[in-house]
Amino acid sequence: MKHTYIVTGMTCNSCKASVEKALQEIDNVENVSVDLESSEVIINMKTHITTDVLQKALSSKYSITDKKEQNVFKSASMPIEEEKSDLQQLFPLFLIFGYITVASILLNINPWDGNSFMLDFMGLFYIVFSFFKLLDLKGFPESFKMYDPLAKIIPSYGWVYPFIELALGVLFLMRVQIPLALIITLIILGITTFGVTKTLLDKKSIQCACLGTALKLPMTKATFIENSIMIIMAIIMLIKTYN
Repeated sequence: MKHTYIVTGMTCNSCKASVEKALQEIDNVENVSVDLESSEVIINMKTHITTDVLQKALSSKYSITDKKEQNVFKSASMPIEEEKSDLQQLFPLFLIFGYITVASILLNINPWDGNSFMLDFMGLFYIVFSFFKLLDLKGFPESFKMYDPLAKIIPSYGWVYPFIELALGVLFLMRVQIPLALIITLIILGITTFGVTKTLLDKKSIQCACLGTALKLPMTKATFIENSIMIIMAIIMLIKTYN
């Protein structure tokens, strides 16, 4: 069953992530969706959960109440906005991935150099994705630790992660310390991919932080595929480096 609530006290994406995390951990809650602009929170639950229980799960700075019924006249005159499909929500991710791929191809097409293509792809990937994370450095760690195992254990890792991506991007593009950059890529993306896989298997509906919190992206198989592509490229490049 789906219920809509109003949560007051949210002022930033960090607040949004905190509310999502707190409500998601309540028993019988299947998924939580928070709209920061409207302060609306949509909760899918297996059985009815009272507002008191929801309030106790939240920090004292937040207040949750049932959303009042929509004005019937407004409902009759205004079309109901349809929920976006996962494909529509992931369009920004696909678009960015496409731009990175095309740019990497153009940089190495004449003459074609497959190794340089992969290095440029990984470098641009890290630079672009770190940019979106840095747009909301305060909110990103909260969203990231909802699925990354290391960020859950060491909260400061979420704050450092965008800078690690930025540094790796520079190393790949400048062709500096490539073996080290490849090994770090396997470690950090391996950890994140493990968390993504567990989230997908548990069928939890949470926001993906791969593009920070500026864009609302659902955690889907696309996130797993995106990380897997980078891991495969890193493995290929390491094999070529040491052969």
